[in-house]
Amino acid sequence: MRFKNVFNIIGPSMVGPSSSHTAGAARLGRAARQLLGELPEHADIILYGSFAETYWGHGTDLALVGGLLDYSTDDPRLPDAAEIADEQGMTIQFEKGSGNYPHPNFVRLRLKCGEQQAELAGASIGGGNIEIHELNGFDVKGSGQYPTLVVEHMDSKGVLADITRTLSEGELNIGFMDVDRKSRSGEAMTLIELDGIPSAAVLKQIEALSHVTRAVVIDLD
Repeated sequence: MRFKNVFNIIGPSMVGPSSSHTAGAARLGRAARQLLGELPEHADIILYGSFAETYWGHGTDLALVGGLLDYSTDDPRLPDAAEIADEQGMTIQFEKGSGNYPHPNFVRLRLKCGEQQAELAGASIGGGNIEIHELNGFDVKGSGQYPTLVVEHMDSKGVLADITRTLSEGELNIGFMDVDRKSRSGEAMTLIELDGIPSAAVLKQIEALSHVTRAVVIDLD
């Protein structure tokens, strides 16, 4: 395995005890929160594998909830995340998942706030790093290491060209892109990892494009 940076080896600045069970979990929770775009009123958290067996002792539950509160991995409030979430009116249900899952530290988060819903499935792969496997039911992959633009749109000719052109005009470089669709000419999602954070103006331009229904940025740094 080739390491891209020191972060891959020693992990992030964090509240412990484990980079995979706490730091990675916090980043997954935070990614789900940013996908929703606001504080969840309710969260269903389904844990798989090692997460399901050891989450209580490792503080994975507190890390996930802290992420849902949009706390970073080194936020000193992480140990009190459950109490803070309760004070802010968030209800949380933990479940143990069954069936196949792609990694021992795997979680699915289903969030609700009013009519708005979001779902993220992903894994904590060590050193505080994560892998996003699904967003809102779409099979799109992401690392969370770069600012990530998530665009929900219809599967229509020219949509991707319009999105990438808008990013280019905003002087944003694309590092990685993944696309999934429900059906031909149906609902689709594009995930784009960028070298910079899209401005509010660029995000507004993308949301105004024909066939685009929503655009959101996930930025874990």
